[in-house]
Amino acid sequence: MARINVNPNRMELSKLKKRLAVAKRGHKLLKDKQDALIKAFLERARAGKELRERVEAELQECYGTFALSRAQTTPEILEQALIFPGARCTLSVDWHNVMSVMVPQYDVKQEGNPVNYGFVSVPLLLDVALEQFSKLILRLLELAAEEKAIRLMAGEIERTRRRVNALEYVMIPNLQETIRYISMKLDEQERSTLSRLMKIKEIVRSA
Repeated sequence: MARINVNPNRMELSKLKKRLAVAKRGHKLLKDKQDALIKAFLERARAGKELRERVEAELQECYGTFALSRAQTTPEILEQALIFPGARCTLSVDWHNVMSVMVPQYDVKQEGNPVNYGFVSVPLLLDVALEQFSKLILRLLELAAEEKAIRLMAGEIERTRRRVNALEYVMIPNLQETIRYISMKLDEQERSTLSRLMKIKEIVRSA
């Protein structure tokens, strides 16, 4: 513990006691915030893990269908069918406050039709694969928003933890140590003053 460098007088003692009270209130509020953030983070992390597993399963299914469709045609026909995209996506981002953390929410609008080629030489499974990928975009964006929110919340938990530790292990002990030091100095001054007054009183009586 380090003592704060102040003059040991009653005014400074009063200021330090007020600072200590504010620091303790701030520590409690930050501690409560940290606990609530950790709880929300764990819930979100579990939900994010489940969502990732579902998305990975759907993605594997999409790639499986696409691989089967690719095996049923030639690379030239496949390239010709996919060279001009028939659909476009417009992405927008909204930010929401979750426990003092601004987390994103993505919204995508899909226009057009991903299947914009002739059906004569193209296998039916390619249509299925493109439809699956088109639906999966929404899930991927949902997962991206969830994992971004988890990272942002983890960063806020770390910042809050550092503030809590700074108050708990540095600022509050330093204030308490300084208050004890000033109180001890003031007590010594009072005893010294009282001793001088008693000596003066004895001198006056003996005169």
